[in-house]
Amino acid sequence: MLEQQSLLNKIKKLTVIGATVASCWLTQTTRILALPQEVILEKLKPIPVFTIADSQGAPLIASTEDNNRVAGVFISEKDANSFVERLKQDNPDLGKQVQVVPVSLAEVYQLSEKNSQQQDGVEFAYVPSSQQIEQAQQLNNQYQGGVPLFVAKAGEDQGYLTIKQNDQEVIPFFFEKQQVQQLVENFKKAQPDLANSVQIEVVILEGMLDAMKQGDDEMLTRIVLWPSKESLEFLRSNTPQ
Repeated sequence: MLEQQSLLNKIKKLTVIGATVASCWLTQTTRILALPQEVILEKLKPIPVFTIADSQGAPLIASTEDNNRVAGVFISEKDANSFVERLKQDNPDLGKQVQVVPVSLAEVYQLSEKNSQQQDGVEFAYVPSSQQIEQAQQLNNQYQGGVPLFVAKAGEDQGYLTIKQNDQEVIPFFFEKQQVQQLVENFKKAQPDLANSVQIEVVILEGMLDAMKQGDDEMLTRIVLWPSKESLEFLRSNTPQ
């Protein structure tokens, strides 16, 4: 198991090998840095997240000991709904005034960047799926919090496994361990000689977002955040036919 490092440091040190494998393969890459904001927003736009807001659409805000104003952003709609149900029990007057509101991760990121320039701007705290926290802890006992993302690597040089999307090789970072596990199983069937070299690594969404802001490198354009199965079902259910 790799030692826990910042996402940016891990990305900068990675190299990969070329080995075409049916619909997934390992690609040759160079040092990865970061992206312009408009490209970051395009990557985050497909990911739904869930906030708790009042009837006017204003987010529910908590104050920290340092007097910072913080709003929670749930990765899982189920977790957001559970929070509202608990709030109705613990604080009925407040609970009946709030609701779960879906927004894109791009909207939250953009607002967070804007608020960071203001002295009293609201901070956003990402609330990871409780189930995926357990999966991350099982994979890496040095995981200490944050929204876990799961990515697979293989080969002597531990290159990222990629998939083909819109005729381009992309590196998927999954919000669910079960999803990356399926990619791994497909890879092992196609490349049994590399099966024993496969590892699933945990990185942190918050670290990924920070890394995206540090510079500019073409390779980072190939990283794709893959919505969870729950999020995909939400998108299907809320997209007009």
